[in-house]
Amino acid sequence: MSYTCFDVEIADGVAHLKMNRPEKRNAMIAEFWTELPQIVRDIDENSKARVIVLSSTGPVFCAGIDIGMFQTDIAGPGDKNDPQYGAYFYQNVKRLQDSLSALEDCRIPVLAAIQGGCYGGGVDLITASDMRYGTEDSFITIYEINVGMTADVGTFPRILNHMPEGIVRELAYTGRKMGAQECKARGLFNEVYADHEALLSAVMETAREIASKPPLAVYGCKRAITYSRDHTTADALDNIAVWNMSMLIPTEMMEAMMAGKQKRSGEFKNLPLIKTNHKA
Repeated sequence: MSYTCFDVEIADGVAHLKMNRPEKRNAMIAEFWTELPQIVRDIDENSKARVIVLSSTGPVFCAGIDIGMFQTDIAGPGDKNDPQYGAYFYQNVKRLQDSLSALEDCRIPVLAAIQGGCYGGGVDLITASDMRYGTEDSFITIYEINVGMTADVGTFPRILNHMPEGIVRELAYTGRKMGAQECKARGLFNEVYADHEALLSAVMETAREIASKPPLAVYGCKRAITYSRDHTTADALDNIAVWNMSMLIPTEMMEAMMAGKQKRSGEFKNLPLIKTNHKA
């Protein structure tokens, strides 16, 4: 299936989603917000891959939300005195938030490979991913303050899990660029690479390694980590105990141990299909 904003390739258990509008700096147009959750849910629900790699093309990773969307797809009625204005704006921002939450909600890990600039909505995008990697010339900027608005699609509740509050406030209030090495030092990036080629090579290698592990155990890790982030220690401990009580599969554990002992790839079952009303 072809998409307006993405090229999709699946191999070795890894789905590579590549933003493909470099001439527009991969700005997030209306189709982006429909296609991203559609692609992610299709991969996850139909167990088409065990890991997702999200990358981009051209010198800029993502220029953020396309400015034209504010006039049509988000704001709706242009007159703030219109009784429908607030409700229309709210429901559309919630729709955009849900589009990016698809990355966090899916059962499989999402790795973001970032080259060049990552502006505004692009920061929302990468913070919804499990891990982030960048090129030496990459940077992030919570750009919204420079156009007179507050970031609202997901940056703040997620980036605070990676960086100190004071640093986040500085980025939000000033809109300054934070380079790759500082992103790594602050805990946002896992690693930094010399160029785009080296970045993709390393990220795909990591993705393939994750894809070689037992999918149900990886899913359990993702779920437990996200749950632990948002709950108390006591709740998180109880949650993982219930998870393993319900989901621990002795045959998968035995296969993992035997594969390690015999120095071979493990033969693990894919995650079960999910029956939903979504249309891929």
